[in-house]
Amino acid sequence: MSILSRAPRPRATTVVIHCAATIHILSRSAAPAPFIERRKHVGLPGRRGTIKPDFFTSFLAAAPLRRQSSLSSSSFPPTSSSTTDQNAVRPAVPADGKDPGAPSDTDKASTYRACPPLTLPQLLGVYSELSKARLASFVTLTTMVGYALAPTATAVTTLLATTIGTHLCVTSANTFNQLMESPYDAQMARTRNRPLVRHAITPFHAAAFAVGTGVAGIASLAAFVNPLTAALGGANLVLYAFIYTPMKRLSIANTWVGAIVGAIPPMMGWTACTNSLAFPDDLGAYVLGFLMYAWQFPHFNSLSWNIRADYSKAGYRMAAVTDPALNARVSLRYALAMLPVPVLTSYMGLTTWWFVATSSVANGAMALYAYRFWRHRNDKSARDLFFSSLFHLPIVFGAMLVHRAPRDGEDQVSLLDRIKYWVTGKWPETVKIPDALAKKSVAAVASS
Repeated sequence: MSILSRAPRPRATTVVIHCAATIHILSRSAAPAPFIERRKHVGLPGRRGTIKPDFFTSFLAAAPLRRQSSLSSSSFPPTSSSTTDQNAVRPAVPADGKDPGAPSDTDKASTYRACPPLTLPQLLGVYSELSKARLASFVTLTTMVGYALAPTATAVTTLLATTIGTHLCVTSANTFNQLMESPYDAQMARTRNRPLVRHAITPFHAAAFAVGTGVAGIASLAAFVNPLTAALGGANLVLYAFIYTPMKRLSIANTWVGAIVGAIPPMMGWTACTNSLAFPDDLGAYVLGFLMYAWQFPHFNSLSWNIRADYSKAGYRMAAVTDPALNARVSLRYALAMLPVPVLTSYMGLTTWWFVATSSVANGAMALYAYRFWRHRNDKSARDLFFSSLFHLPIVFGAMLVHRAPRDGEDQVSLLDRIKYWVTGKWPETVKIPDALAKKSVAAVASS
């Protein structure tokens, strides 16, 4: 018999009180405590579903006491003698010094409280937490790598617009994610201190921030970069916030959808320069996207292994919870899939052949840790794989930038003149521009 079948059926008065409490919370625009969760946990033997206390349950539990108190006070008004007796006889204080009438920690956490006013520094800090600033900065860096590896570079203003627009889109997506998952974030040790969970900001305020940053990000990409990059940014926002986020509670396929979300930013950097994703001319964009796509599986699967208990408690469908063997197998599969990427980029002329030697060390180390995780599947092997993934991507992207192959005609122009062109968007008058670079410069200006 499940928990739902054992729960008593609510009376009509209880339903009315429940609805009134809901309307009260929405009218005050306050962040409610975690919703009632009734479920059976999967993937962890011995765990059973629990009902989490929240504002509604505490309100309903206190309703009979309030009704009884109101009846007794109206029927029997206090007299002076009864008041004297009450003052004379006091309940004994326990040895621990706690007042038995004081509310417990559970009651304090489950009752309604309005969001306190924030100063400007506090508000900026909350915005930073909503945006997941470190994650957003990392995604923005992958966009800049795609921009730097594109066939031609436009003015630095285009790079700044791409960077700012991408960061705003990522901020919006992360805020929408926290809005939708705040009831479940409260049940996980890793996320229980997020702004919406601890009532640092109202849901309405967070929603307005998400909409504002999303609109500003897409608009800046469309106005100052090109429509293709803006379309990719908007599609990635929708994919992460409104497809990937709900899928986390439905199917383990959410990991593959989330990997697509991570693969798009470097492609946005590429299209900021070329305004094209034509195949095979822009094959480099797809190679960069695949590199980011494959990297996320050993990175996330090893992370989810060590917090699988929290994922199970919150009801998330992750491979580490539902199918641990598949979780480790997929990590190894995509770690091996990254091994031929340096050869492919060098063969395409995106990098020199020195990139194969430099990046093979990082790729081989990550594949080795993924093999150990697949073979043993324990906390230590998962941590080793996770930390190796943190070092892997900066090393590979850094080596890719160092060993970037010169484009057509770039070897005929000095490095200083190329930097001047990259900053100003114009070649110095004293430089004789090769035909290949002149054509690309005209094409870049026309596309932007």
